[in-house]
Amino acid sequence: MAIDIGSIHSNLSLLDQATGGSGLRAVFQPIVRLDSMAVVAHEGLSRPTNGLGILDLLDLARSKGRLGEFELLAARTVCTAFAAQDVGGRLLVNLSAHTILHGGLKPDLLIAALSDAGVSLDRITIEITERDIVENPAELAHALGYLRARGTRIALDDFGNGHSNFEMWNELHPEVVKIDRYLVHGLAHSAEKLAIVRALCSVAETLGADLVGEGVEDAEDLRLLRELGISYAQGFLLGRPVANAVISASGEAREALRQQTVPVPPRPRGPVTQRPLQAAHLVILAPSVTLQHTNDDVAAVFAQHSEIHAVAVTDGERPLGLINRRLFTERLAQPFARELFGRKSCETFMNVSPLLCDEKQSVESMADVLRGEDQRYLTDGFIITRNGCYLGLGTGESLVRRVTELRVEAARYANPLTFLPGNIPVTEHIERLMRERRPFVAAYVDLNDFKPFNDHYGYLRGDEMIRLLAAILTARIDSERDFVGHIGGDDFMLLFQSEQWQSICRTIIAEFNERSRSLFDAGDLDLGGIHGEDRRGAKQFFPLTTVSIGAVNIQTSFPRRPEMIATLAARAKRRAKRERSGFHVLSGYSTESTEAAEGATPY
Repeated sequence: MAIDIGSIHSNLSLLDQATGGSGLRAVFQPIVRLDSMAVVAHEGLSRPTNGLGILDLLDLARSKGRLGEFELLAARTVCTAFAAQDVGGRLLVNLSAHTILHGGLKPDLLIAALSDAGVSLDRITIEITERDIVENPAELAHALGYLRARGTRIALDDFGNGHSNFEMWNELHPEVVKIDRYLVHGLAHSAEKLAIVRALCSVAETLGADLVGEGVEDAEDLRLLRELGISYAQGFLLGRPVANAVISASGEAREALRQQTVPVPPRPRGPVTQRPLQAAHLVILAPSVTLQHTNDDVAAVFAQHSEIHAVAVTDGERPLGLINRRLFTERLAQPFARELFGRKSCETFMNVSPLLCDEKQSVESMADVLRGEDQRYLTDGFIITRNGCYLGLGTGESLVRRVTELRVEAARYANPLTFLPGNIPVTEHIERLMRERRPFVAAYVDLNDFKPFNDHYGYLRGDEMIRLLAAILTARIDSERDFVGHIGGDDFMLLFQSEQWQSICRTIIAEFNERSRSLFDAGDLDLGGIHGEDRRGAKQFFPLTTVSIGAVNIQTSFPRRPEMIATLAARAKRRAKRERSGFHVLSGYSTESTEAAEGATPY
């Protein structure tokens, strides 16, 4: 239950007790280096001995103008306790930006207070905590420069939450940036958080800062932090804040990182969208005409600009219509047309209702034009505007090309039907396994006689069958160890680290072959298949659709390349299709037998 600060304001005994030196105690939480699991530092935290919450006490101190005094006491408390324990490594001491800038503490007084506590300054890292916006980070950087010159390092706390931001990071140049618990907790199950943390890793590498993952409580999150290359972590899983500083990480954390598996990154909860492409990317800068211009004038514009497909007609800067080059040329080429219409207003051959697109409109949203009944826009193109004013032209051809490129690129990252990872994430995970030198199994999953089924029942039922297979694959694998990707059509790729992978494959085959029967009509079930045409158009009877899985066991001694592994898995799949069981494990392959496959991309 929160303490009523208002009731405390009339009685400052608690604050006086704390600032008098008898009301605070120190606790220490370990910070662990993930590659060695060694405790390399501790964050020193102060706790009131009288039961008052530390944040409540900080608020009370701030309200009475004694925040600097209180924070300095807290810093001295943790430094003194740390020095008394003769523990190695660095000590992180919390100070707010408000105290450093406005707390009445001169840098030399702060240095003296910390030095007198018994911990060498070159072992202290000042951890900047801030619950308010820092209006002038450059001023804070200047103040911290004095502390840094005396040997202390700087850490930025709670990055990704509160008021720790990129401006602070850029101005302060901290040696350490602590990723806030909000981003770390549940990282292994959030593709969105993973994308943010990956971006932070890139920024940290560029700016030369070490990252610490805060608030680690889950083994999956810890393993993923290590796999991302984050050097340090802190949290209850590694060690709780205690009075006596620990010298080793918890057994539970050690066991979590002892597992010889590469974490499987979380997948998006819906379609993957790339950075929006806007209509401005399609713009063709082209001259315009007004209603005062004649058709002869328009003909002259087309003659001077052979590359443009149309001319916009404007009233000042406001677009009124569009003249298509091909239609205009055909009409003006008619007998006596030039004589009759040449000197008349260009309005004669103008499309008065052209498609108008603002430059900021997304290309994906413009795709509705392609599905519309009026296909003139594909030939006439469209006008692109900026704040309602004419900017330039766009062509139907460029729109079709861009939309197609966007959808193909999106499908490479996540299949739009199943939302499972596409080709690029599959390749990235293979590379991740290779980088960690982990043995794994690559299994190619493919439906047998799917095309006749799709042709016979239609694409909607075909999509239903593919989603059924995706659901079974996702449900049967170990999501913490195994990876499933949808590499196109009815083809999937499984990357196993589970020891029981063969049993999982056989279970998948049996379950799909049984459950997929519900997608066939009763009469076809009685027949045991469907009548259809093969790829050459010949009439043929096809059995019920089943699934095949071809697997290859990749050991650490194999000089692995993603394209070679994909080729081997595809070869195993082809052999599985000839097996009665629908399952085949490729054996007896060699490096030489796959050299010819280098450069191939089976999926």
